Amino acid sequence: MPLQIMAQSPILKNADFNFGGTDVGTTQYTDAFQRGGFWSIIDKDDYHLHLNPKVFAPAVVDVPAASGLSLKKDVFEPAFSMCSPEGLVDINFLDAVVVSELTTLPGINPGTFPMFMIYNTGMSIGDPTNLGNCCAGGYHSINPAGPITFQTYSPFDFDVSGFFVSSANDTAIASHEVAEWANDPYIINNTPLWGNIGQVFGCQGNLEVGDPLTGTEAPRIVGTNGFTYHLQELAFFSWFFGNPSLGIHGWDSNNGTFLTDAGPPCQ
Repeated sequence: MPLQIMAQSPILKNADFNFGGTDVGTTQYTDAFQRGGFWSIIDKDDYHLHLNPKVFAPAVVDVPAASGLSLKKDVFEPAFSMCSPEGLVDINFLDAVVVSELTTLPGINPGTFPMFMIYNTGMSIGDPTNLGNCCAGGYHSINPAGPITFQTYSPFDFDVSGFFVSSANDTAIASHEVAEWANDPYIINNTPLWGNIGQVFGCQGNLEVGDPLTGTEAPRIVGTNGFTYHLQELAFFSWFFGNPSLGIHGWDSNNGTFLTDAGPPCQ
């Protein structure tokens, strides 16, 4: 069921997107975001970035006790309740599993973008039994070695447990990672230094369009299946490189949270 809901989501299927009263197209979310970010200069009839998804059979992974933790749904009561149990897995263990899978899946090559969905499972940065190490919801990366050179990929959590805030529910994390992959697939697209905003403490200097607005929702989308999807708002190209903005309405993000650019380089 969760995989089916993800496959039917506006990350991978068309929906009607409207940014500030302007229809940007019936399309996938990453494409709508890209179109909005370059609205003043694109050919509005022909500019698109579409994903053509193919779903593989689930991979079954035996997580050693030292690399994972299972939290019962009532573990935090009465402080707050979860709808279901939540798993935690060491991000380094998971990454090794994912990189290994890249070599076994048919049709994987640098022209494809393998996405690995985990369900109600956060990624700990280190020992998962230490909740202070929790949690990443997803990331995108590149495998620079092995039989497939420069293969991009992204593990992400589809989470509906209630463990995270609503802005990280269901496809919000995937919306962050797919848009970042589209703009910075090899994680080498440099920008003027920016930082101390969103999930970034200190300075960062790359075109990671999700990081400055982590935790900020875009308008939710009700799919044709009746499921209400959560999406993260994302920063336009011009937010990183300076105004006047190329984006729709002169905005610097796709729901108008950013109305000015990142300002002077971070120090």
